Amino acid sequence: MDNDIRNLLPEVVWNNFADLNAVPRPSKKEERVIAFMLDFGQGLGLETLRDEVGNVIIRKPATSGMENRKTVTLQSHLDMVHQKNNDTVFDFDKQGILMEVDGDWVKARGTTLGADNGMGVAAIMSLLQSKDIPHPPLEALFTIDEETGMTGAKGLKGGVLQGEILLNLDTEEDDEIDIGCAGGIDITAKGNYKVKVPNPDHKAYRINIKGLQGGHSGMDIHKGLGNANKIMNRLLFNSFSDFGIALAQLKGGGLRNAIPRESSAVITVPKAKDNAFKKKFQEWSEEITQEYKPIEQGLSIRTDETENPDGVMESEAFENLTKAVYSAHNGVYRMSPAIADLV
Repeated sequence: MDNDIRNLLPEVVWNNFADLNAVPRPSKKEERVIAFMLDFGQGLGLETLRDEVGNVIIRKPATSGMENRKTVTLQSHLDMVHQKNNDTVFDFDKQGILMEVDGDWVKARGTTLGADNGMGVAAIMSLLQSKDIPHPPLEALFTIDEETGMTGAKGLKGGVLQGEILLNLDTEEDDEIDIGCAGGIDITAKGNYKVKVPNPDHKAYRINIKGLQGGHSGMDIHKGLGNANKIMNRLLFNSFSDFGIALAQLKGGGLRNAIPRESSAVITVPKAKDNAFKKKFQEWSEEITQEYKPIEQGLSIRTDETENPDGVMESEAFENLTKAVYSAHNGVYRMSPAIADLV
């Protein structure tokens, strides 16, 4: 499938993207891609340097007749969101991204693709390589750890850059210029709870939610996509209220800036209410699936019997947890009243 990617047009951009995606580059683990970019710049004979935090800067002189133009700084980030489906075996620390062409789209197999911001990096690399594109003095700035803290941008020292104009290539459209950026709010919640021995008159089930699109919390947050954690909590809240279930395990999402696309839970259900629970759970699942069908055709909700857990969360703590997650905001806080479609 690598050749399919490399034969796409413009070839120079897609070849750079393929080369970049062959290098593991999860956030906060960018050493290999930093080395890759240093080798790239030095291989072109261009001024190439690394700053204290790991940002890479490559400078290219202007083409003939454009020496007196202002220096333009082109910026993209090297790291990528590292998220995979639960049933995908993949090590982001060791493996390059596996890509394939699917119709008009380039996709990754079971993981995030890294086009954010790999396509921006690849485009800048192509301009640095070019011998036939007129341009002013260029300065390429490749920052680190954009996805989990803006470490590279925050650590960039004043006076390092020479450019008077900065263009950030971390956007989705190649024919638009955006003024603005994506933002978010991080909340870390902690709490204590007691674990109790499961009721012997309960039966254990595993709930799995899969098939959601997921997406970036910045560029996809306005689309109304399904959040696996919120859907799971809805099921748990209803099941606790109607059937007195207990919670043994809950796991969903993986990154602060990625919309959760999968979630799983292990619960126990009173055996006396088992049949009623299964019937009602099926109704809830169908209701939610239909609710999200226009935008999440791949959504799958299922429950299967599983081994009895060693312990479950005490009822009061479980109830408080579901209420807290229910009250947590998901999606856009507010749209601009002045600018159409602006979050």
